[in-house]
Amino acid sequence: MNQRRIPIIAGNWKMNKTSREARELAASLIPLVSVVKDREIVLGPPFTSLQAVSEIIKGTNIALSAQNMHWEDKGALTGEISAEMLLDLGCQYVIIGHSERRQYFGETDETVNKKVKQALRKGLRPILCVGETLAEREGGKLQEIINRQITGGLNDIGAGDMKKIVIAYEPVWAIGTGKTATPEQANEVHALIRQRVKALYREEIADGLRIQYGGSVTPENVSSLMAMPDIDGALVGGASLKPESFAALVNFR
Repeated sequence: MNQRRIPIIAGNWKMNKTSREARELAASLIPLVSVVKDREIVLGPPFTSLQAVSEIIKGTNIALSAQNMHWEDKGALTGEISAEMLLDLGCQYVIIGHSERRQYFGETDETVNKKVKQALRKGLRPILCVGETLAEREGGKLQEIINRQITGGLNDIGAGDMKKIVIAYEPVWAIGTGKTATPEQANEVHALIRQRVKALYREEIADGLRIQYGGSVTPENVSSLMAMPDIDGALVGGASLKPESFAALVNFR
């Protein structure tokens, strides 16, 4: 973790929690993290619970994120959610291009890029997800995949907007499997991402970029991950669904 970059710990609740459960989780979490000042805390409930959580965390040190959005302003797009709708509910962040969206819903580097651009246009901060499958890693394609996803996801995005973007590296083989990249493996890819951003923009932009690690992050391994020089936070799935475990992640030392 670089001391100049503020760590960002985000909980991606995925398709979990009713509105009532979401309220209870957020309310239980607040006192456990209320004194935290040197890192950013973000919650990403499902669409149906955004308003409930927004009301609970108002005035606290916790920010709100959506898990996805469409790149159009509005229209005949049944089942989709726009940036304006997210802003209306108090969202500051939006997770874009999560590996589950790419794997199950056909998202591509092109559609991810459209969503990132729309989020920036509307004033939302994108958390852009990238990562390789086990087959890609074992086939020696790690660098190729990461470079392609970074280049595609950031296509035509100006240097000024890079300050608003967070990148999350999530090895697909480590999501929800209990497997996790070693801190050294994770840091190696974070450094690769930073190098790619430096090549696309400049060193100052790359040095300021926050890169999260996502993939079976737990209270037991968070400190060793966060000790790495290029890891600036965590995008947390399962461990974000219990207030005590998520608070332990936020309060890493």
